[in-house]
Amino acid sequence: MLKSRNSYRFQKILGRISVWLGLLFFIVILLFPFYFMFISSFKPNDELYNLSKNPLMIESWTLDHYTYLLKQTRFIQWLKNSTLVAVVSTGISIVIGTIAAYSLARLRYRGVQALGMVIFISYLIPTTLLFIPLAYVVRNLGLFDKQVALMITYPTFLIPFCTWLLMGYFRGIPKELEESAMVDGATRLQALRMIILPIMIPGIVSAGLFAFTLSWNEFVYALTLAQTESIKTLPVGIVSQLVLADVYFWGELMGAALLGSVPIALLYSFFLEYYVKGMTAGAVKG
Repeated sequence: MLKSRNSYRFQKILGRISVWLGLLFFIVILLFPFYFMFISSFKPNDELYNLSKNPLMIESWTLDHYTYLLKQTRFIQWLKNSTLVAVVSTGISIVIGTIAAYSLARLRYRGVQALGMVIFISYLIPTTLLFIPLAYVVRNLGLFDKQVALMITYPTFLIPFCTWLLMGYFRGIPKELEESAMVDGATRLQALRMIILPIMIPGIVSAGLFAFTLSWNEFVYALTLAQTESIKTLPVGIVSQLVLADVYFWGELMGAALLGSVPIALLYSFFLEYYVKGMTAGAVKG
């Protein structure tokens, strides 16, 4: 009896150790890129390009890379452009995606299932196949090399994603809630605005975070449609200014990558609770 208890305790302790070791492994894997960017952005060039030095350690600190990045490039302008484009594109996509998801999840009309599948398939089409025809359309509209071109092209891949994600959340909300409101005299839009949308906040936040991240990191459309230096977004601006032929400004690149990841990290930190609720509800319901 005593032996079995000791064996059970040993297995329990071993299980906990295995869990913590697994978590530690994944934490190290996830945080290593940020650690490497951090130390590389503060290394002087003679240490950064010296192969005899330990790449994971830093011997002397310098702010030269950040000084060059902030004073010799338009990093702040690129940051503002990315923020503006991402916020506007995400807002448009959330509004249209919410209405579309509600229509597909709640209303019954001919071709609703086929329409939902078309929206899902359209999200799967890679941007490398669409940027040429989209560039042609944007040029004909007279919007080429303007920020508004990115604001209207980004929703072409954000709206299908937001729609498909929010459909699962809508299907998890009982229909009786809005039906009761409609019985009391509310219209369908009023029921959606006053009853359903407050419940949908976790799902909307989750979709918004994903949409903002996709907009923030988008490269192909921004490279094609934004040529003027003053309207370039962060990913395109960094590559155009810090990668010259076969010359890579590694210190400045690491600093730009680190600073560029800060807004996304802050967003996920502030809205983590809503993000988890929205993703789990949208994944298991419907």
